[in-house]
Amino acid sequence: MRVRRLAAWTALPLAVTLGLAACGSGGGSGSGSGDPNAAVSIQISEPQHLVPSNTTETSGSQVLAGLFSPLVDYDAQNKPYEVAAESVTSSDNKVWTIKLKDGFTFHNGEKATSEDYINAWNYGAYAPNGQGASYFFEKIAGYQDLQGEKPKAKTMSGLKKVDDLTFTVTLSEPYIDFKTMLGYTAFYPLPEAAFSAPGVLKDSYEQAPIGQGPFKMKGTWQHDAKIDVERYDAYPGEKPKVNGVEFRVYQQLTAAYADVQADNLDVAPTIPTENLSTAPSDLGDRYQTSRMSSFQFLAFPTFDKDYSNPDVRKAISMAIDRDEITKSIFKGSQQSARSFVSPVLPGYRDNTAGAAGEFNPTEAKKLYQAAGGPSKIVISYNGDGGHKDWVDATANQLKANLGVEVVGSAEPKFADLLTKVEKKQPVGLFRMGWVMDYPSMEDYLGPLYSTNGSSNYYGYSNPEFDKLVKEGSAAKTQDEAIAKYQQAEDILAKDMPVIPLRFGENVFGHSSKVKNVEMDLFQRVNLVKIEAAS
Repeated sequence: MRVRRLAAWTALPLAVTLGLAACGSGGGSGSGSGDPNAAVSIQISEPQHLVPSNTTETSGSQVLAGLFSPLVDYDAQNKPYEVAAESVTSSDNKVWTIKLKDGFTFHNGEKATSEDYINAWNYGAYAPNGQGASYFFEKIAGYQDLQGEKPKAKTMSGLKKVDDLTFTVTLSEPYIDFKTMLGYTAFYPLPEAAFSAPGVLKDSYEQAPIGQGPFKMKGTWQHDAKIDVERYDAYPGEKPKVNGVEFRVYQQLTAAYADVQADNLDVAPTIPTENLSTAPSDLGDRYQTSRMSSFQFLAFPTFDKDYSNPDVRKAISMAIDRDEITKSIFKGSQQSARSFVSPVLPGYRDNTAGAAGEFNPTEAKKLYQAAGGPSKIVISYNGDGGHKDWVDATANQLKANLGVEVVGSAEPKFADLLTKVEKKQPVGLFRMGWVMDYPSMEDYLGPLYSTNGSSNYYGYSNPEFDKLVKEGSAAKTQDEAIAKYQQAEDILAKDMPVIPLRFGENVFGHSSKVKNVEMDLFQRVNLVKIEAAS
């Protein structure tokens, strides 16, 4: 399961419009710099892991974004640009050459070399290591030999060292967005000091990870309490404007929000839903918004005869008033979704679902009855994610507009819901959430809807869709790739294996003690930009 991509929480709050800069505007840029010796505090949840290839959720990713520097990051147009890499090139999109910038060192003084990337990626891909982000290496030649209980090999044949600052990556098939992928957490390097033997990570490494980023660990991970980092002065990239960051673990978002209001916490990355209506007045210009990549939808078990007819699926979609739920439940803090990929992406088109995405209860009821839709609809969701209110509202709309019985059914945890779906147990419709790992249309299409997609829980299969996604991945130019991906999305509009509901944004708050607070598409605070207020 793609844990970070498949989001268990409720759709995150977002701004009323998307007409915002790529990053949040912060608490006013101000003039002059704040105290460079200051430390700032940021709310997180307890991370699951702090090993790059095993970190697949936002809080862990936030910490690692300070400890490591990625090969590439993304500009305002979400195009990749080199950070730790000097260049990432390919003549055929299959064999890639990665040259590293000279001067990056790990926090223990080791020079960052090509071997550190090769060793880290092989460790992440080797199935017995049980790394949560292992699938990110599946496009590399030789990945399959590292899978299973007794793998054929311990290293991928597609990784080759050229010299200390250069290595090549050969993929199983051409993939135009490989460079774009390299900004993800799983592709960070590991120092020699992380290993007790070749391919064997030290048990102690995760408690005090050694990276090559702008911050280094200060002490060890204080579980369920905090993680402290301090500026790494030998970092060759853009220097942080604060001396340190305390990542403070909170169990409740409401507690973090109260602390931000009282200036006892510097950044709360998420405003609780119950505080959305008052946050602008509570915080004034300390209330901020920025673009984010989350996508919330309802999925159909297409293997269930009740939902195997696309007309039934389209009718249900047409019977949902997305705008009303966005207004009444989310207080206008989300945007209704009528497309299958996020607006932050190159290639996004508005309302690709067409008529099926428009609220039309009269036509919905006619189509539903003609298609023989079930007399009872169940909407399953995970009870630990804050979904009950919007699911109940959706159920009430469907009951009124289709004239059938509709009930919400909560599973204790997201994993419980997915387990039932995987076993093809009856769940009716089920809610899903997605956060991109890197900015590519393929990231919203291939994993979710391809016949063998890693997160295709609905049994959807369309050979023409699979063909178009594969052709897009193998395209020689981005324009050609986008054209293929858009054709694939058009097929989704005809088949409607899922119902797009809402797109998310960051809605966050900060104390009066900091300024230039920015959050990215992955719900992470920019740790290099934030500074103490003058």
